[in-house]
Amino acid sequence: MTDKVLRKLFLGFIQIHILHHAKEHPVYGAWMVEELREHCYDISAGTLYPILHSMEKDGLLVKEDRNVEGKIRKYYTTTETGETVLNEARNRAYELFKEINE
Repeated sequence: MTDKVLRKLFLGFIQIHILHHAKEHPVYGAWMVEELREHCYDISAGTLYPILHSMEKDGLLVKEDRNVEGKIRKYYTTTETGETVLNEARNRAYELFKEINE
């Protein structure tokens, strides 16, 4: 049960990570998997891609297909709505971390 609860919590953190990096520069799935692993999120492409698609559907990300060495790679960038959500998430996370660190 603990694993299930933590997984749900971490999925929210992962979405914030994605919005943050996609705001800085366009990101693609394999790069994002590696970036998340550097932050101790053990996530597979099979888990990440549905998250990216869902965030795109929700208007948080926009996708651009690019030809990279003869293969189509999907790059994601944060939309204006995604930036608004990211800023709100940052504010709320900051308040939460202040409270739990007191």
